[in-house]
Amino acid sequence: MAKGFGDFRYMTFDVVGTLIDFEGGLVGSLEAIAREAGVPFDGEEALNLYRAARYMPDVQHFPDDLVRVYGVIAPKLGLPAGESHAQRLRDAVKDWRPFPDSTDALARLAKRYKLIAMTNAQRWAFEHFSRALGNPFHAGFTVDDTGTEKPDPAFFEQVFAFVEKEGGSREQILHVAQSQYHDIGISRKLGLTNCWIQRRHAQAGYGGTIEPERFTEPDFHFTSMGALADAVESRLVA
Repeated sequence: MAKGFGDFRYMTFDVVGTLIDFEGGLVGSLEAIAREAGVPFDGEEALNLYRAARYMPDVQHFPDDLVRVYGVIAPKLGLPAGESHAQRLRDAVKDWRPFPDSTDALARLAKRYKLIAMTNAQRWAFEHFSRALGNPFHAGFTVDDTGTEKPDPAFFEQVFAFVEKEGGSREQILHVAQSQYHDIGISRKLGLTNCWIQRRHAQAGYGGTIEPERFTEPDFHFTSMGALADAVESRLVA
């Protein structure tokens, strides 16, 4: 029997790409460098190059890995090389902004659920993201805390252990994310109810996120966090 919003005690969230405008932040940061250098710039090309570079064998933790990534993609985009520009891209992450609907939606959802962040970003970056979002989280798990990245089941297992210590269970979790590869597919395999926030609904392809081997049909599907919060409020009596 399908679950309703009243069946959950927790909502777990991917952060970068779901709540924080990752593609807008990355493209905007690279575009600023291109503008200063006086070279043409294509945002979708940059995302495609980023995706390929991000998943090379020598990948490091995000966002420190942006220094390495810049060195890979800059020549292909005609951008100036050098450590200073690479470091500039990495440092710009602290100023990446939430999607316009994220902060309000999280504040509304926090009235009904315990919100837990699950991000492949490092702790230093998550602290900036959380502040930008209004610090709505009951708990936050980063790659520094877990020692691994989604879609590794071990990341999720640490969150399950935390919830169980509070007397909860994975059956009481709704996992909310935009990435089919990192979140929706693996959450289904682990028995979680999930909610796909399709941020790129008006665009083709997967942008800066790796394409999954197969598409997973989510339990809930919205194109924004605002739509999720609206649905929760409309279906639950205060």
